[in-house]
Amino acid sequence: SSPRAHSVHCYSHGSHETDEEFDAVWVTYFNKPDIDAWELCKGVNTFVSYDLVPEQLNDFASAVHILEALKDKAGPHREIYPYFTQELRPTLNELGIFTPEKLSLDNV
Repeated sequence: SSPRAHSVHCYSHGSHETDEEFDAVWVTYFNKPDIDAWELCKGVNTFVSYDLVPEQLNDFASAVHILEALKDKAGPHREIYPYFTQELRPTLNELGIFTPEKLSLDNV
């Protein structure tokens, strides 16, 4: 059999974590039955800082928060966010999810 690449996450505090360990930690985190809005936002923000997006967050507020994070992450590259929303439009429409702009959250 051919050798398999094995990814390891390294942190400034010296610990190492395989992809499987990393995934297990975050699956456990997001599957907590008592997770509150603050913990959810913290987790999503951490994911965005890693350039990751959590899957299966069946929650309207989380979806809008991820769109806000996408817009923020695009920073000065103003053409990126409209492209993302254009590509996501069919899914957003199917799920009944509005963009932060449609909800007037960009004016807050």
